[in-house]
Amino acid sequence: MRSIAVAVTEGMPAFELALVCHVFGTDRTEIPDSWYELKLCAIGPAEGGTGGLVAARSWFAAQTPYGVEELVNADTVMVPASADVHGDPPGELIDALREAHRRGARLVSLCTGAFTLAATGLLDGRTAATHWMHARLLAERYPAVLVDPSVLYVDHGDVVTGAGSTAGIDVCLHLVREDFGSEAANTLARQLVAPAHRPGGQAQYIEAPLPERTDDSLAPLLHWAAERLHTPLTVADLARRAHTSPRTLARRFHAATGTTPLRWLQAQRIARARELLEGGDLPVDRVAELCGLGTAANLRRHFTRAVGVPPHDYRRAFHARRPAAAPQT
Repeated sequence: MRSIAVAVTEGMPAFELALVCHVFGTDRTEIPDSWYELKLCAIGPAEGGTGGLVAARSWFAAQTPYGVEELVNADTVMVPASADVHGDPPGELIDALREAHRRGARLVSLCTGAFTLAATGLLDGRTAATHWMHARLLAERYPAVLVDPSVLYVDHGDVVTGAGSTAGIDVCLHLVREDFGSEAANTLARQLVAPAHRPGGQAQYIEAPLPERTDDSLAPLLHWAAERLHTPLTVADLARRAHTSPRTLARRFHAATGTTPLRWLQAQRIARARELLEGGDLPVDRVAELCGLGTAANLRRHFTRAVGVPPHDYRRAFHARRPAAAPQT
């Protein structure tokens, strides 16, 4: 999944396009594995799909020699956003996406790019994400698609759909985590000054406004807890550390993160388990101890529920798909 083609169409929003270029088109020498090969593929402006100058929205234009052929043959095809959610995507792009999928490419949409993927029929019968403001329209235009207006992204393996704006960062980090592992994703997240991992099922936005005061920030508590995942932390432990009651902590937690303390703890432990499984050959029971899930049986149950495969299978699959390191010169 190391070659990435980006579908660039006339009038498309610039934010998602710039994000994809920054994440996947920047040299990442600090990550030991060879990075992605990124190609911007112009759709429509030139005859024969051989590239051209594409005017994006907000005074930006993309000049590229690549067109449909490179898009069809890429490992991953990204559709950053749709220029017009009420109109139909270019037929040339729809045909190319279907052919790329048939050849085994992973298709990824950000924000309103889900409208383009929906037009291919590849989202029929599947859950999909888009910007919450456009979720109802997507469901109305493509009733066979199961639109979830609340989640950050949905990954079906061959097709990934993400929500709007900064959720695109979460999608990009998720792809890097899937392709290169947690360590590489965490390194990239630090460079982007972004959360290392927000699960796809996390809410796109929080109904309750964040408090104006910052002296009751949960950041110190979250940092304290993240360093002690190997211990049997409970919500009561977190509340005591925060000098508050469990009920008050739960309310503050939801206001700040959109989730509960227990779910946050569980997500951190699963993320830690993934890192340990990716980075070494520790026995599963030892991994369970280090991430605070106690026993191998407990780890298997929670890990399988969260990730979709048991720990042993995850480790084997990760090492099988991990790219070979670039040769040393």
